[in-house]
Amino acid sequence: MKKSAIHRASHGVNCMRRGIAAAMLVPFLGLAGTFAAPGVALAADDAATYPSRVVTIVVPFPAGGATDITGRLLAEGLSKKWGQSVVVENRPGAGGNLGSEVVARAAPDGYSIILGVTGSHGINTSLYSNMRYHPLKDFEPVTQATLYPNAIVVNNDVPANNLQELIALLKADPGKYSYGSDGNGTASHLGMEMLRSKGHFPIAHIPYRGSTPMITDLIGGQIQVGITGLPAVQAYVKSGKLKMIAVTTAERFPSTPDYPTVAEQGFPGFSAPPWSGFFVPKGTPKPIIDKLSADMRSVMEQPETKAKMLAAGSEFTPSTPEQFRAFVDSEITKWAEAVKISGAKVD
Repeated sequence: MKKSAIHRASHGVNCMRRGIAAAMLVPFLGLAGTFAAPGVALAADDAATYPSRVVTIVVPFPAGGATDITGRLLAEGLSKKWGQSVVVENRPGAGGNLGSEVVARAAPDGYSIILGVTGSHGINTSLYSNMRYHPLKDFEPVTQATLYPNAIVVNNDVPANNLQELIALLKADPGKYSYGSDGNGTASHLGMEMLRSKGHFPIAHIPYRGSTPMITDLIGGQIQVGITGLPAVQAYVKSGKLKMIAVTTAERFPSTPDYPTVAEQGFPGFSAPPWSGFFVPKGTPKPIIDKLSADMRSVMEQPETKAKMLAAGSEFTPSTPEQFRAFVDSEITKWAEAVKISGAKVD
């Protein structure tokens, strides 16, 4: 063998060793090993051998929230199913955009997965002026993961017990009432703006940084109406500290069948619930996408995992890659109209 050939062979072995070492270090070094050298020994797997090393699920929000819980439930189930490590990496920032962009630029091999949400893969492409990825042009949908209601709730001093009574109050005394949301451009803000546009009622918007400070002010009477994820307010409704007005899913939610929907209170077809779902980088081989989707759906259908998700205030809504692509496409269109109605914009 010529020296140059020997050198190339030796170099290849060393590269492979470095690739294996990097994969072993992923749980300790976050995504550094996953994204630093995407061309190193990553393209050899097919659907029959996938996964042969650590898989990383990026959650583009802080640990402990609803999206993080979903990611960790799937990571746990997939690890058991595959006999292979699946790690969760939290990459918060810019409404989910930062973590999403990292995965959009990763190697398309099935080892880098993003748990996208309504914002990152539905709203933000219309909300942000300078998006550096597109939810469908830069990603391959794998499966929807969850769907849960936003809940419209009121302070106990508000003399309304259903949506029509609340709207009558708002119309009778313009300027008296304000509502709090999770923040400008969030699904809670835009969902209420969609409803306001359809119901033709006046109400001022007070954006918060998440549900916790908003709920505190709502209970304290600084604002009269609030809209946020059902899991965040459910305990306060059950304890009598807040009154439930409506949920934003198209149908009543399985874990809380007593809570009426917006749709059944005078707005047929209204549906504006937050969701989450898994995506991989554009160009990921279709057989790997199909295997990943089937295995994720299998995990989501396990009774124990479903029960844990319902206990967290959400439910699994698994779908095929094709179904999820059609859903995301429709969501981008729907939320673009909501952004237009609200006038919200982020530079």
